[in-house]
Amino acid sequence: MYNFDFEKPESVADAIAALQGEEAQALGGGQTLIPTLKQRLASPSTLVSLKGIAEMQGVCMGDDGSVCIGGATNHATVAAEAGAYPALADTAAHIGDPAVRNRGTIGGSLANNDPSACYPAAALGSGATIVTNARQIAADDYFQGMFTTALDEGEIITEVRFPVPEKANYQKFVQPASRFALVGVYVAKYADGVRVAITGASNDGVFRWAEAEAALSANFSASALDGLSLSGDDMISDLHGTGEYRAHLCAVMTKRAVAAA
Repeated sequence: MYNFDFEKPESVADAIAALQGEEAQALGGGQTLIPTLKQRLASPSTLVSLKGIAEMQGVCMGDDGSVCIGGATNHATVAAEAGAYPALADTAAHIGDPAVRNRGTIGGSLANNDPSACYPAAALGSGATIVTNARQIAADDYFQGMFTTALDEGEIITEVRFPVPEKANYQKFVQPASRFALVGVYVAKYADGVRVAITGASNDGVFRWAEAEAALSANFSASALDGLSLSGDDMISDLHGTGEYRAHLCAVMTKRAVAAA
């Protein structure tokens, strides 16, 4: 690990000011960044911790009935306090292990956009709004590929707003060593249709399965997915599973999510 300065601002404004420094980098829960630093794969001159910013902590209900979660809120808090959206709380409760859930933050997860992380599927599947210090970004516009988002340099996630669906469920086929999703499927039914978001499978990161959404919007049942499949050509293929295997899991886990919802 290289030497770096450490700052812990107490407001969003102070954090943004600190991030203007040369080679400064925001630090959420550190579940990805700290191991990266230990391996000397990154060398920021300053780490700006977001954990001490009270306005970025906690779970509340918005005026429109959405569940609003501060960007620096850890997974354990989401699991305990997002009961108004049971599927989201359950998703948070099964991320990693207790140590990860008590350190990792929703803002950090979404900013990193790991292709196998759970929160990107929850946000995209829910049609969430990612709120930053500068603007509001619809989930459909936010995720732009593996480890790639719409965030600009120095922009931080201050809040995530989740509209609460009529029904929802997240099913994850766990890679046992990492606890990441080999394939994870988030299904959410709203009055205007169904959203299906898949993580862990594609070389392009989290994505929506439009064909499944259309079938489920017409008939919200697992049988509506009979005969539907995805190609393995653009799926991740590694020692844990081939692209064809992941494509098969996408259909299996989507059916399980619908049945559970």
